[in-house]
Amino acid sequence: MNTTKDLLIITASNGENLKLAQKFVSSAEKLNATTELVDLTTLSLPLFNPRTQDENSPRAIVESLSKKMHSIPRWVICAPEYNGSIPPVLTSAIAWLSVQETDFRNLFNGRPIAMASFSGGECMELLVSLRLQLTHLGAQVVGRQLTSNSRKPAKEDSIEDLLKRLLQMEPLNI
Repeated sequence: MNTTKDLLIITASNGENLKLAQKFVSSAEKLNATTELVDLTTLSLPLFNPRTQDENSPRAIVESLSKKMHSIPRWVICAPEYNGSIPPVLTSAIAWLSVQETDFRNLFNGRPIAMASFSGGECMELLVSLRLQLTHLGAQVVGRQLTSNSRKPAKEDSIEDLLKRLLQMEPLNI
């Protein structure tokens, strides 16, 4: 029996983006895709600081997160825009992975990733910043992205379309 999940849904918020991530989980189930949801706000990852990384190393948490991320071929990242950029919890998680992961480049390199956001504004600064970072790390970022806010809630057909695009992509063997 294959227990590998199809999609890892990552949320960088315990508010509206968690709700958005849960919508992705529900839509994926309708497409017969298996998912796992990771809420970064529930992990006890301290803010990454290179000066104190050895004494504050959350090695077990990072190893568990890394193992999960390696084992699931496609990801959806749901994150709010923070001050025109990527939320600190997501940036810090990526930083911890980069210094403690033995094969950090392989974690992102060739990985299909979709992006979605629920934010107070238009989300574009976040999505541009996140796309730049993910492509720099070697990921295959889906061309379409999902933006939503209180005036423009996420539509189920838009979520489904984004998932269908993502599920057609395969990780590159680099």
